[in-house]
Amino acid sequence: MKRGHWLRLAAGTSAAVLLLTACGANDTPAGQGGTVKPGGNLVLLDDAPSITWDPAKSSNLVVTTLGLIHRRLTSWDVAPGKDTTIVPDLATDTGRPSDGGKTWTFTLKDGLKYADGTPIKSEDVKWGLERSFAPAFSGGLAYHKDLLSPGLAYKGPFDGGKELDTIQTPDAKTIVFHLARAYGDFNWVASTPAFSPVPKGKGAEANYNDHPVASGPYQLQSYERGKSAKLVRNPNWSRDEDTTRKAYADTIDFELGQDTSVISKRLIDDTGKDRDAFGMSFASPAQLAQIQGSPSAKARLVTSESGALSYLSLNTQRGKLVDPKVRQAFQYAVDKAAYQVASAGNAQLAGDVATTLITPGLQGREQYDLYPAPPSGDPAKAKQLLAEAGLPNGLDGLVLATHNENGYPEKAAAIQASLARAGIKVTIKPLDEDTYTSEVDTKGLSDYDLTLTSWQPDIPSANANIQPLFQSTEIGNGGYNESRYSNPDVDRLIAEAQATIDPAEAGKKWAALDKKILADSPVVPLLYNRNSFLHGSQVGDVRIGRFPAYVDYRQFGIVQ
Repeated sequence: MKRGHWLRLAAGTSAAVLLLTACGANDTPAGQGGTVKPGGNLVLLDDAPSITWDPAKSSNLVVTTLGLIHRRLTSWDVAPGKDTTIVPDLATDTGRPSDGGKTWTFTLKDGLKYADGTPIKSEDVKWGLERSFAPAFSGGLAYHKDLLSPGLAYKGPFDGGKELDTIQTPDAKTIVFHLARAYGDFNWVASTPAFSPVPKGKGAEANYNDHPVASGPYQLQSYERGKSAKLVRNPNWSRDEDTTRKAYADTIDFELGQDTSVISKRLIDDTGKDRDAFGMSFASPAQLAQIQGSPSAKARLVTSESGALSYLSLNTQRGKLVDPKVRQAFQYAVDKAAYQVASAGNAQLAGDVATTLITPGLQGREQYDLYPAPPSGDPAKAKQLLAEAGLPNGLDGLVLATHNENGYPEKAAAIQASLARAGIKVTIKPLDEDTYTSEVDTKGLSDYDLTLTSWQPDIPSANANIQPLFQSTEIGNGGYNESRYSNPDVDRLIAEAQATIDPAEAGKKWAALDKKILADSPVVPLLYNRNSFLHGSQVGDVRIGRFPAYVDYRQFGIVQ
C-alpha cells in the first residue's frame, strides 16, 4: 500500500534533537511561579514560510498545528513517561471493527458544530476524505487511500460528483468504512488529517487552505504566507466535550519564515512578547551552545525521550551488496559513537545508539541487538565477514547519497571514515532535497549504493516503522524503501500483521518482523534521535510524550 507523504525527519536534524540539560519532557516550567489558565495570546515562532491548513493536503501530527483548528474521528492520549494510546475525538469511541477487520464503524458525538454554527455530519467526514483523492488536493497522508480505493481508481468528487462507495453514511451520525482488506490500525488511520470534516460541497476552490471551516478550538482569522497567521477562538467549541485539547490561549499568533538564529536569540533573551512565545523548530547545535550559557534558557528547554530513527540504507539490489553477509559487515563497520559526535558534539546530546528498526514508545517493540559491538564499531569483525564473502581486500567504489543541508555532509563523513577503517571505501554524493527525492525515492533502480536519512512514523504503531521502509511495494515511485529490500515472505508477514486487530498480538508480529528484516541487514540502525524545543518564561505545560517526539500543542498555554 502506498503510504503517501509520511512525516520524515532529515538525518541531519539529529544535530538539532538533543538532550542538553536536566530539563526534560516531564518538566512543565511555570514561568513566574504561576499556573497555566485560560486566556492570553500565545506566539508561535516558525522558520517555515507556510502552514498547510487544508486537511486533505496535510501530513500534520495529531499533537501539532492542524489539530488547533481541525478535529478528526480519533485522537491520541499523550503524556510523558507512558505509551501513547488512541482515544475518541469527534467519534463516541475509537471505532468498531467487524468482518474480520475489513469494516469499521464510527458514530459521531451529539451536538458537534463548526465555527459557523452549522452541525458536523457524517457526510462531512466522507466528503473530506473524498476531497483527498482529487489530484488538486493531494499531498497529505495517504494511509486510507488504497484501503478505500484499491489502485487509487477513485479521483475525487469534483469530476461528475462521483461518490466513494466504500464509505457509507446511513444517517447524520454514522459513518461506515468498507476496506479492501483487514486492517487493524484503521482506528489510528482515522486520526490522520484527511479524517477531519469539511462541510459537504465546500472546499472545491484552490484556496480553501486560506479559509478552512474549523471544527477545533480555534479558527483561522488571517493567514499571509511567509509572514503570519492568527487564530481566534471557535465559539462553538467546548473544552468540556473535547477532552484532548486544553486550548488555553484566547488567541495564537504565528510568525512565519523566521531565521532560526533570530528565533533562538529572541527566546534566550526572553523579553516582551517573546516571554509568551514557543519555538516550533528544533533547537540547533549553534542555538544549544548559546543556551548552555544561559541558566534561564536551560530551564526552558524541553526534550523528548526519543525520536526518529537515523539509519544507513544498503542497496540490496546493487553490486556486492546483494550478499547479506556483505551487508552484515556494515553493522560492525559503522562507528555509531562517531555518528553521535557528528550529530551533536557528543554522545549524550545526540540520542541513544539504535539497534532495532522499531523506535521506542511503540507497542510491541522489543529491545535486542543482533550485531553486538562497541558503539565505536568492530572493524576486525567487519573485515572477517567481508573475507568470508570473498572480499579479503574489502570494498571499493561505493557511493553514499545524502542531503546537502542540515549537517548531512558532516554526518556522512563520519560514516565514510568508519567504513574506511573496515576496508570499505565510499564517495559521498550530497544532493538537494528535490534531487534526492527524484534520484533515490522515485527511481525504481537507484544509482547509489548507500543512503543516509531518518524516519519518524506518523502514527504510534510499529506498522509505521516497518511497512513503508521494507515492503517491496515501496520501492521507487516516491516510496521510502531506499534499501530496495524485496522479500516475499516479509511482504506476506507485513500483510498478516496489518490484518491483526488485537494490538498486543499485532505488536508481537511486528517485533518478529523487526528481527527478521534486520537479520537480512538492509539497513544499519544508527540513533534514536532526540528533539529539543525552547520556549519563553510565560509559557507553561510544555510537554512531550513518549510518542511522538514533538511538544503537544494542545496542552500548553500562558502562565496567568
